[in-house]
Amino acid sequence: MPPRNAALAVPRIGAPDLPRVLTEVSGLHADEIFQLRFTALEAQTDASHLSISECAVSPLAIEVLDLTGASVVDVDITELRATQVRARGARWRRVRLTGGRIGTLDLADADVDEVELDGVRIDYVSLAGARVADLRVRGCTLGAVDVPQATLTRTAFVDTSADEVDTRALTATHLDLRGLDAGAFLDPTALRGATLAPWQVERLAPAFAAALGIRVQD
Repeated sequence: MPPRNAALAVPRIGAPDLPRVLTEVSGLHADEIFQLRFTALEAQTDASHLSISECAVSPLAIEVLDLTGASVVDVDITELRATQVRARGARWRRVRLTGGRIGTLDLADADVDEVELDGVRIDYVSLAGARVADLRVRGCTLGAVDVPQATLTRTAFVDTSADEVDTRALTATHLDLRGLDAGAFLDPTALRGATLAPWQVERLAPAFAAALGIRVQD
């Protein structure tokens, strides 16, 4: 946890580094994917353990995109509509996900660096056990958010709502939650190291008191 007088560091995020011209393709045709724009994918697309870099994904609909263990670097994804995006144990660096709707985004045990989620609706997000540095979630509508045993560094939520956040055993450094309107945090005591707005602290006061064994009554 940073010292109390330390300034809150903001996420350091750069846009995906893409060439001016990308080759448009439909579907996956190689183990290493480089400088392509995907205009269509199969409903069940297996990209697990692939290396994907300097690519863009045009607006499209898909059932399952499996990126388990994949290396995803400098990728711009726009208006993706997917039932599941599986990326357990993956490496995401300079990835921007803009618009669209995803049922499940599973980044458990992943390495996440310089990633931005902008205006996405996601029913369930898992960052359980993930190592996250420089993440911005802006203008998103989220259902359940799981971050148990995750390490979040320079992570910020802006104009975003979530139904519930599982923070158990979370390690947070420069975690800015002031822009997150969450219905509940499963373990408020795990928010050590996070920055909250006064209205959030007021809302969480009963949960903090219960965790500390304090009885509040008139």
